[in-house]
Amino acid sequence: MNAADGTDARAPLAFVTGASSGIGQALAARYAQAGWRLALVARRQDEMSAWARAQGLAAERAVSYGADVAQPDAVIAAAGRCLAAQGVPDVVIAAAGISIGMDTAVREDLEVMRETFAINNLGMAATFHPFVAPMRARGSGTLVGVASVAAIRGLPGHGAYCASKAGVVAYCESLRGELRGSGVAVLTLVPGYVATPLTARNPYGMPFLLSAAQFADRAYSAIARQRSYVVIPWQMGVAAKLLRLLPNPLFDRLLAGRARKPRRQQ
Repeated sequence: MNAADGTDARAPLAFVTGASSGIGQALAARYAQAGWRLALVARRQDEMSAWARAQGLAAERAVSYGADVAQPDAVIAAAGRCLAAQGVPDVVIAAAGISIGMDTAVREDLEVMRETFAINNLGMAATFHPFVAPMRARGSGTLVGVASVAAIRGLPGHGAYCASKAGVVAYCESLRGELRGSGVAVLTLVPGYVATPLTARNPYGMPFLLSAAQFADRAYSAIARQRSYVVIPWQMGVAAKLLRLLPNPLFDRLLAGRARKPRRQQ
Protein backbone atom coordinates (compact mmCIF):
# COMPACT_ATOMS: atom_id res chain seq x y z
CA MET A 1 0.00 0.00 0.00
CA ASN A 2 1.29 3.45 -0.95
CA ALA A 3 0.55 5.49 2.17
CA ALA A 4 0.57 8.75 0.23
CA ASP A 5 -2.39 7.99 -2.00
CA GLY A 6 -3.92 4.75 -0.78
CA THR A 7 -2.89 2.85 -3.93
CA ASP A 8 -2.36 -0.84 -3.29
CA ALA A 9 0.59 -1.99 -5.41
CA ARG A 10 -0.70 -5.54 -5.04
CA ALA A 11 -4.03 -4.71 -6.68
CA PRO A 12 -4.55 -6.45 -10.05
CA LEU A 13 -3.68 -4.51 -13.19
CA ALA A 14 -5.82 -4.02 -16.32
CA PHE A 15 -4.20 -2.81 -19.56
CA VAL A 16 -6.88 -1.22 -21.79
CA THR A 17 -6.51 0.21 -25.30
CA GLY A 18 -9.03 2.66 -26.73
CA ALA A 19 -9.34 4.06 -23.22
CA SER A 20 -10.03 7.67 -24.20
CA SER A 21 -13.70 7.06 -25.07
CA GLY A 22 -16.48 4.57 -25.68
CA ILE A 23 -16.27 0.94 -24.64
CA GLY A 24 -12.60 1.17 -23.68
CA GLN A 25 -13.15 4.03 -21.27
CA ALA A 26 -16.27 2.39 -19.82
CA LEU A 27 -14.34 -0.83 -19.17
CA ALA A 28 -11.53 1.16 -17.55
CA ALA A 29 -14.08 2.83 -15.28
CA ARG A 30 -15.58 -0.53 -14.32
CA TYR A 31 -12.20 -1.98 -13.42
CA ALA A 32 -11.35 1.14 -11.43
CA GLN A 33 -14.63 0.77 -9.54
CA ALA A 34 -13.56 -2.77 -8.62
CA GLY A 35 -10.27 -1.51 -7.18
CA TRP A 36 -7.94 -2.46 -10.02
CA ARG A 37 -4.91 -0.50 -11.14
CA LEU A 38 -5.08 0.75 -14.73
CA ALA A 39 -2.78 1.11 -17.70
CA LEU A 40 -4.64 3.28 -20.22
CA VAL A 41 -3.64 3.42 -23.88
CA ALA A 42 -4.86 5.71 -26.68
CA ARG A 43 -3.56 8.47 -28.91
CA ARG A 44 -5.17 11.17 -26.76
CA GLN A 45 -3.01 10.77 -23.68
CA ASP A 46 -3.90 14.14 -22.19
CA GLU A 47 -7.62 13.35 -22.39
CA MET A 48 -7.09 10.00 -20.68
CA SER A 49 -5.08 11.60 -17.88
CA ALA A 50 -7.72 14.29 -17.41
CA TRP A 51 -10.46 11.66 -17.30
CA ALA A 52 -8.56 9.64 -14.69
CA ARG A 53 -8.12 12.74 -12.51
CA ALA A 54 -11.83 13.52 -12.85
CA GLN A 55 -12.56 10.02 -11.57
CA GLY A 56 -10.44 10.71 -8.52
CA LEU A 57 -7.80 8.17 -9.53
CA ALA A 58 -4.27 8.82 -8.30
CA ALA A 59 -1.56 9.02 -10.95
CA GLU A 60 0.05 5.87 -9.54
CA ARG A 61 -3.20 3.96 -9.91
CA ALA A 62 -4.12 4.99 -13.44
CA VAL A 63 -1.14 5.48 -15.74
CA SER A 64 -1.71 6.80 -19.27
CA TYR A 65 0.40 5.77 -22.25
CA GLY A 66 0.03 7.66 -25.51
CA ALA A 67 0.16 5.38 -28.56
CA ASP A 68 -1.49 5.00 -31.96
CA VAL A 69 -2.75 1.42 -32.00
CA ALA A 70 -2.56 1.44 -35.81
CA GLN A 71 1.24 1.57 -35.44
CA PRO A 72 2.46 -1.78 -34.01
CA ASP A 73 5.75 -0.40 -32.72
CA ALA A 74 3.91 2.38 -30.87
CA VAL A 75 1.59 0.06 -28.92
CA ILE A 76 4.42 -2.40 -28.30
CA ALA A 77 6.50 0.44 -26.86
CA ALA A 78 3.59 1.49 -24.63
CA ALA A 79 3.29 -2.08 -23.39
CA GLY A 80 7.01 -2.10 -22.63
CA ARG A 81 6.65 1.05 -20.55
CA CYS A 82 3.75 -0.55 -18.69
CA LEU A 83 5.76 -3.70 -17.96
CA ALA A 84 8.64 -1.62 -16.63
CA ALA A 85 6.53 0.74 -14.53
CA GLN A 86 3.57 -1.36 -13.41
CA GLY A 87 4.43 -4.99 -14.02
CA VAL A 88 2.66 -7.73 -15.97
CA PRO A 89 -1.07 -7.03 -16.30
CA ASP A 90 -3.65 -9.53 -15.11
CA VAL A 91 -6.06 -8.56 -17.89
CA VAL A 92 -5.28 -7.01 -21.28
CA ILE A 93 -8.29 -5.62 -23.17
CA ALA A 94 -7.86 -4.67 -26.83
CA ALA A 95 -10.83 -2.31 -27.08
CA ALA A 96 -9.45 0.17 -29.61
CA GLY A 97 -11.43 0.12 -32.83
CA ILE A 98 -13.00 2.18 -35.59
CA SER A 99 -16.22 1.80 -37.57
CA ILE A 100 -16.55 3.70 -40.86
CA GLY A 101 -18.80 2.91 -43.80
CA MET A 102 -17.21 2.16 -47.16
CA ASP A 103 -18.07 1.78 -50.83
CA THR A 104 -15.76 -0.57 -52.70
CA ALA A 105 -16.39 1.38 -55.92
CA VAL A 106 -14.74 4.46 -54.38
CA ARG A 107 -10.92 4.35 -54.43
CA GLU A 108 -10.55 6.45 -51.29
CA ASP A 109 -12.60 3.94 -49.31
CA LEU A 110 -9.97 1.25 -49.85
CA GLU A 111 -7.87 3.35 -47.49
CA VAL A 112 -10.72 3.13 -44.98
CA MET A 113 -10.44 -0.65 -45.15
CA ARG A 114 -6.66 -0.48 -44.71
CA GLU A 115 -7.04 1.77 -41.65
CA THR A 116 -9.81 -0.39 -40.19
CA PHE A 117 -7.73 -3.56 -40.43
CA ALA A 118 -4.65 -1.75 -39.08
CA ILE A 119 -6.50 -0.77 -35.90
CA ASN A 120 -9.08 -3.50 -35.41
CA ASN A 121 -6.89 -6.48 -36.34
CA LEU A 122 -3.16 -5.78 -36.48
CA GLY A 123 -3.53 -3.37 -33.57
CA MET A 124 -5.10 -6.12 -31.47
CA ALA A 125 -2.31 -8.58 -32.21
CA ALA A 126 0.29 -5.90 -31.44
CA THR A 127 -1.49 -5.18 -28.14
CA PHE A 128 -1.37 -8.82 -27.06
CA HIS A 129 2.12 -9.59 -28.41
CA PRO A 130 4.27 -8.04 -25.62
CA PHE A 131 2.32 -9.80 -22.88
CA VAL A 132 2.20 -13.37 -24.16
CA ALA A 133 5.70 -14.37 -23.03
CA PRO A 134 5.56 -12.78 -19.54
CA MET A 135 2.05 -14.13 -18.92
CA ARG A 136 3.16 -17.60 -19.99
CA ALA A 137 6.16 -17.35 -17.68
CA ARG A 138 3.89 -16.36 -14.80
CA GLY A 139 1.33 -19.00 -15.73
CA SER A 140 -1.66 -16.67 -15.65
CA GLY A 141 -3.32 -13.78 -17.42
CA THR A 142 -6.28 -12.94 -19.63
CA LEU A 143 -6.27 -11.47 -23.13
CA VAL A 144 -9.60 -9.94 -24.19
CA GLY A 145 -10.47 -9.11 -27.78
CA VAL A 146 -13.47 -6.89 -28.52
CA ALA A 147 -15.33 -8.04 -31.64
CA SER A 148 -18.92 -7.21 -32.67
CA VAL A 149 -22.11 -8.95 -33.74
CA ALA A 150 -21.30 -7.36 -37.11
CA ALA A 151 -18.83 -10.24 -37.41
CA ILE A 152 -21.64 -12.74 -37.85
CA ARG A 153 -23.08 -11.52 -41.17
CA GLY A 154 -21.91 -8.90 -43.63
CA LEU A 155 -23.94 -5.70 -43.76
CA PRO A 156 -24.18 -3.56 -46.93
CA GLY A 157 -21.86 -0.57 -46.82
CA HIS A 158 -20.13 -1.94 -43.75
CA GLY A 159 -17.67 -4.30 -45.42
CA ALA A 160 -14.50 -3.07 -43.72
CA TYR A 161 -15.94 -3.23 -40.21
CA CYS A 162 -17.77 -6.55 -40.63
CA ALA A 163 -14.71 -8.19 -42.18
CA SER A 164 -12.41 -6.83 -39.49
CA LYS A 165 -14.62 -8.03 -36.64
CA ALA A 166 -15.03 -11.46 -38.24
CA GLY A 167 -11.24 -11.47 -38.26
CA VAL A 168 -11.17 -10.63 -34.56
CA VAL A 169 -13.37 -13.64 -33.76
CA ALA A 170 -11.21 -16.03 -35.81
CA TYR A 171 -7.95 -14.54 -34.51
CA CYS A 172 -8.97 -14.84 -30.85
CA GLU A 173 -10.13 -18.40 -31.42
CA SER A 174 -6.77 -19.26 -32.97
CA LEU A 175 -4.86 -17.58 -30.15
CA ARG A 176 -6.95 -19.39 -27.55
CA GLY A 177 -5.87 -22.70 -29.06
CA GLU A 178 -2.23 -21.66 -29.16
CA LEU A 179 -2.25 -20.72 -25.46
CA ARG A 180 -4.26 -23.69 -24.23
CA GLY A 181 -2.63 -25.20 -21.16
CA SER A 182 -0.36 -22.19 -20.56
CA GLY A 183 -2.56 -20.59 -17.89
CA VAL A 184 -3.26 -17.65 -20.23
CA ALA A 185 -6.93 -17.30 -21.18
CA VAL A 186 -8.22 -15.68 -24.37
CA LEU A 187 -11.74 -14.21 -24.33
CA THR A 188 -13.82 -12.77 -27.14
CA LEU A 189 -16.34 -10.08 -26.24
CA VAL A 190 -19.01 -9.58 -28.89
CA PRO A 191 -20.97 -6.37 -28.29
CA GLY A 192 -24.32 -5.74 -29.88
CA TYR A 193 -25.32 -2.09 -30.20
CA VAL A 194 -23.66 0.10 -27.56
CA ALA A 195 -24.18 3.86 -27.31
CA THR A 196 -20.70 5.26 -28.11
CA PRO A 197 -19.25 7.82 -30.53
CA LEU A 198 -18.88 4.96 -33.06
CA THR A 199 -22.63 4.31 -33.14
CA ALA A 200 -23.86 7.87 -32.70
CA ARG A 201 -24.17 8.46 -36.47
CA ASN A 202 -25.83 5.15 -37.35
CA PRO A 203 -28.85 5.98 -39.57
CA TYR A 204 -30.74 2.79 -38.71
CA GLY A 205 -32.46 1.22 -35.72
CA MET A 206 -30.28 -0.34 -33.04
CA PRO A 207 -32.25 -3.01 -31.16
CA PHE A 208 -31.29 -3.89 -27.59
CA LEU A 209 -29.11 -0.76 -27.36
CA LEU A 210 -27.00 -0.61 -24.18
CA SER A 211 -25.20 2.29 -22.59
CA ALA A 212 -21.41 1.90 -22.48
CA ALA A 213 -21.62 1.51 -18.68
CA GLN A 214 -24.20 -1.27 -18.97
CA PHE A 215 -22.04 -3.09 -21.47
CA ALA A 216 -18.93 -2.69 -19.31
CA ASP A 217 -20.67 -4.06 -16.24
CA ARG A 218 -21.75 -7.22 -18.09
CA ALA A 219 -18.37 -7.57 -19.79
CA TYR A 220 -16.56 -7.30 -16.45
CA SER A 221 -18.62 -10.21 -15.11
CA ALA A 222 -18.04 -12.29 -18.25
CA ILE A 223 -14.27 -11.75 -18.05
CA ALA A 224 -14.24 -12.63 -14.35
CA ARG A 225 -16.08 -15.88 -15.18
CA GLN A 226 -13.52 -16.63 -17.92
CA ARG A 227 -16.15 -16.89 -20.64
CA SER A 228 -14.29 -17.71 -23.85
CA TYR A 229 -16.94 -16.11 -26.10
CA VAL A 230 -19.87 -13.99 -25.03
CA VAL A 231 -22.38 -11.80 -26.89
CA ILE A 232 -23.64 -8.79 -24.91
CA PRO A 233 -26.58 -8.45 -24.62
CA TRP A 234 -27.59 -12.08 -25.01
CA GLN A 235 -30.74 -11.11 -26.92
CA MET A 236 -28.54 -9.74 -29.70
CA GLY A 237 -26.70 -13.04 -29.79
CA VAL A 238 -29.94 -14.89 -30.41
CA ALA A 239 -30.94 -12.47 -33.15
CA ALA A 240 -27.52 -12.75 -34.80
CA LYS A 241 -27.64 -16.56 -34.77
CA LEU A 242 -31.06 -16.49 -36.40
CA LEU A 243 -29.71 -14.19 -39.10
CA ARG A 244 -26.81 -16.59 -39.64
CA LEU A 245 -29.27 -19.40 -40.29
CA LEU A 246 -31.19 -17.46 -42.96
CA PRO A 247 -30.53 -18.62 -46.52
CA ASN A 248 -28.66 -15.97 -48.51
CA PRO A 249 -31.64 -14.96 -50.72
CA LEU A 250 -33.79 -14.30 -47.64
CA PHE A 251 -31.01 -12.45 -45.86
CA ASP A 252 -30.35 -10.26 -48.92
CA ARG A 253 -34.06 -9.49 -49.26
CA LEU A 254 -34.30 -8.60 -45.56
CA LEU A 255 -31.52 -6.03 -45.89
CA ALA A 256 -32.71 -4.54 -49.17
CA GLY A 257 -33.05 -0.78 -48.76
CA ARG A 258 -31.44 -0.74 -45.31
CA ALA A 259 -29.62 2.52 -44.57
CA ARG A 260 -25.85 2.19 -44.75
CA LYS A 261 -23.16 3.22 -42.31
CA PRO A 262 -22.02 6.75 -43.27
CA ARG A 263 -18.76 6.95 -45.18
CA ARG A 264 -16.00 9.22 -43.94
CA GLN A 265 -16.74 11.84 -46.60
CA GLN A 266 -20.47 11.98 -45.78
